[in-house]
Amino acid sequence: GNITYKLMCDSVKHIIDSMSCALGSGARIEVRDFGSFALRSRPPRLARNPKTGVTLHTSSKYAVHFKPGKELKEKVNANSQAA
Repeated sequence: GNITYKLMCDSVKHIIDSMSCALGSGARIEVRDFGSFALRSRPPRLARNPKTGVTLHTSSKYAVHFKPGKELKEKVNANSQAA
């Protein structure tokens, strides 16, 4: 049972596409022992172009927020302390 590289790439692409569609429809995604993905609304605000200094109004938008799971945090902390 070897998995070909193409099949693996197609599978990962399918998973990512499914996650993107779910987030786009407002769903929250949880991957056990890894973390969760959810949308957060960002209100409109005044922003400044750092290059020109011009102030502009941004529109409201959504951003993807990732919250790592407990097991992922523990592994990351264990690995960073071993280095």
